[in-house]
This record gives sequence, C-alpha cells and structure tokens, in this order.
Amino acid sequence: IAETIENNVRSKIIKEHLNDPAYFESMAELLAEIIADRRSAAIAYEEYLKRIAELAKKVEAGKADDTPEQLNTPGRRALFNNLNKSHAGTAATGTSETYVPFGEAVTKDPLVLAILIDDAVKQVRPDGWRGIQTRENVIKAELMRLLQDVAEVERLFLIIKQQQEY
Repeated sequence: IAETIENNVRSKIIKEHLNDPAYFESMAELLAEIIADRRSAAIAYEEYLKRIAELAKKVEAGKADDTPEQLNTPGRRALFNNLNKSHAGTAATGTSETYVPFGEAVTKDPLVLAILIDDAVKQVRPDGWRGIQTRENVIKAELMRLLQDVAEVERLFLIIKQQQEY
C-alpha cells in the first residue's frame, strides 16, 4: 500500500514538474526523504501515513501554505518559486544583478518581479504564440527587457510556455 501511495504522489509530481520546476523539485525531495525514513524504519507506519498524506495535499494544491496572496494564479506562483530559487543566494554572495526599473527603483524582489513578468507577458503575448518562433520572440524580448539575462530568459520562458493562463 505504501508503495502505491508513493507511486501516485511521484507520478503527480512528475506530471506537474514542468509547470513549476522549483516547487515540484522540493516536493520530490520531501517524498524521497519520507520514503527513506519508511525504508529505514525510522518512522512508525502511522507517522508515515500522516506525512505522505500531508505531502499529497501539498502536491495537489500546487502551492505552499505560506504562499503570498498576490500569487493568486499558477503562473505567478511558478514564476515566484523559480525566481526565488534561482536568486536565493545572490544577496549572500553580493552579486550585483539588476532588473527592470520599478518606478524609480531597481528590484530584485522575487515577488515583485514575478508580478511584473506576469503582467508583462499577459500584455505583450500575441494570440496563438506557442510554437511560432516570431511570436515567442515577442515574449522573450519583453522578458529580456525585464531580466537582462539571456540564460534566465530562456529558463523562465520554458516555465511560462507550460502555463495555460498565458
């Protein structure tokens, strides 16, 4: 029974991984930890069932309990999670990354940047843009204006492309 539950949760994580790689990677790591604990008999079966049920709820919800309320769409949450993950260490390393001017200030805040990117993509996306290079380039150009980093544009574009709301 335990393996069936694990396989069901794992298949959901794999299926949704492209929609929000950062979030579902963390869920996969949590699943691996729970499985390792079960296999090493470090936790009782009842505790295992509680932990796996909690994980299944998180995977099904597609968001963490502490998700800011401004992240009210799957696209915004995916952008935030992946921006948050990719730039988590920049403050500690002192890297001077610059992003689009937000008013008069430059922002590196993943929450503000996720909302900016979400709004920008919704404004500039042409109809039927998926799979047509010139239309995709319109979105990439806007992302480049916002992010000023080719690798980051390409990485985030793949996530944006998976979101149905765009």
